[in-house]
Amino acid sequence: MCGIIGIVGKEQVADRLVDGLRRMEYRGYDSAGVCTVHDARLIRRRAEGKLNNLVVELARNPAPGTTGIAHTRWATHGAPTTNNAHPHATDEVALVHNGIIENFRPLREALEKRGRTFESQTDTEVVAHLVSEQVEQGASPEDAVKTVLPQLRGAFALAIAFRQHPDMLVGARLGSPLVVGYGENETYLGSDALALAPLTQRIAYLEEGDWVVITRDGARIFDANNNPVTREVTTSGVSAAAIEKGNYRHFMQKEIFEQPIVVAQTLRSYIRQLEQSVTLPQMDFDLSDVRRVTIVACGTSYYAGMVAKYWFEQFARVPVDIDVASEFRYRQPVLEPGGLALFISQSGETADTLAALRHARAEGQKIAVVVNVPTSSMAREADLLLPTHAGPEIGVASTKAFSCQLAVLAALAAHLAVKKGRMDRAEETSVVRHLLEAPAALNHALDHDDEIAAMAHLIAPARDVLYLGRGPDYPLALEGALKLKEISYIHAEGYASGEMKHGPIALIDESVPVIVLAPSGPLFEKTVSNMQEVRARGGKIVLISDAEGLAEAGEGCLATIEMPKVHPLIAPLVYAVPVQLLAYHVAVAKGTDVDQPRNLAKSVTVE
Repeated sequence: MCGIIGIVGKEQVADRLVDGLRRMEYRGYDSAGVCTVHDARLIRRRAEGKLNNLVVELARNPAPGTTGIAHTRWATHGAPTTNNAHPHATDEVALVHNGIIENFRPLREALEKRGRTFESQTDTEVVAHLVSEQVEQGASPEDAVKTVLPQLRGAFALAIAFRQHPDMLVGARLGSPLVVGYGENETYLGSDALALAPLTQRIAYLEEGDWVVITRDGARIFDANNNPVTREVTTSGVSAAAIEKGNYRHFMQKEIFEQPIVVAQTLRSYIRQLEQSVTLPQMDFDLSDVRRVTIVACGTSYYAGMVAKYWFEQFARVPVDIDVASEFRYRQPVLEPGGLALFISQSGETADTLAALRHARAEGQKIAVVVNVPTSSMAREADLLLPTHAGPEIGVASTKAFSCQLAVLAALAAHLAVKKGRMDRAEETSVVRHLLEAPAALNHALDHDDEIAAMAHLIAPARDVLYLGRGPDYPLALEGALKLKEISYIHAEGYASGEMKHGPIALIDESVPVIVLAPSGPLFEKTVSNMQEVRARGGKIVLISDAEGLAEAGEGCLATIEMPKVHPLIAPLVYAVPVQLLAYHVAVAKGTDVDQPRNLAKSVTVE
């Protein structure tokens, strides 16, 4: 997860910007940079690799100035080169960016037709040119930002410096956190309060769509409609836990809301936006030779693997086996030569999964690992390392790690299909386009948080809850049930919708809520038919669907939750949000320990 810090100060800022970046090293990065404003110049210093390389560059070529911005970057869109490192700049503006600009390609093409020259492969540089165009035409920084922000689609946090305005910065957020810090005759911007902790404890969290102008005297904050607003200034506290939690009540809640940005950042590692293609890290074997995939994982990661099975078989036409890690070795699986064993884990240290990996290695399988900790044991033992970029996940119940796993697995399925000759360029371009729509769709899904919270009291008294889904929504039903069990301690089960009549329907009565995941599409009518079977037996239905689905089948439900209309490829990512939020709000209503539920640990390191 990339890091941002900005300072409008009374003293030299370069060293303090670097210190702020050090506090965000836990997010992971492979390049860094700073830009200061001094004597009507933008002074930019960037370096590949670790922060010490930037420190060496600054010692060799200092960056004087009392106003500046800085950034740590994962190499996602574009290689980890100096040209792709942030800040990106024109003669008039410099900026740093977390997130993804989904529509950067048409914006870039239009800018190039207008004579703008680009030095990087990133989507970020588009924003720099758009803002610069406005400034060059005489717009104030505020008016320039107001004009540009509505043109951007995606998830982003921005900090922007202006050559002719050495005593101000402008920040903006949509789907990515940004914090304002208040000091003595100084004001700051940061990805989170942790970055600002050495500078100030007085912070304000920008809300979705906010943008802000900071000067030494303070901050002027505007909402998405450009109306001046006030955001509460709070004391961040002294502990890392309090700082990282921000203004959220629980880490789990924070991590649910981080999903648009972390999914965006993860996708940027696997998608070349200019070419509209999927790319993977280098490997020492040819994916086109893979004849069978074996997926192994535990818990939530296992359900991500179940979704991937649908994708691999649909797109690449490669047969897939999937196993719970704790059972894999003991059933003595038949592993064919030339097979790919794919292991999914948040921590990369899960004992069952690690043991299964070593068994598959001994059986001659190529090893691929989807993992959130690139220095973990599984990562080190992989032939193909597929990192997610979810950042640290503190809540025991996995949320953002799950959605990032799905993003990586969707990209892998598409790439495998290309390598196997099952997907042509037009189809790959379509897949990329839909994947890039996911962060914005996640934002829309999160917009329904309040209504989900309001209906949580309907589920909280239940002793048993059932979840139903078809196709890739079946694993989502299993995941929703797991989330509810984990943090609310309500017994819950997920079923394939068509299996209800083969036994589970005997459980249905008026005291059993049934959560139905049913986006409109090819499987919708069959799911609705199963839903009617439940309703006929007195079951209380909560229908999660898009507007079209709710219009057709929402009448008479206990409650409905509307999701955006999305392509079936990204529906599992989007529909993860309501099942996570429902579990969270039910647990809050019951007063359980959301972040540290009983009997559970974040990483299971014993079998």
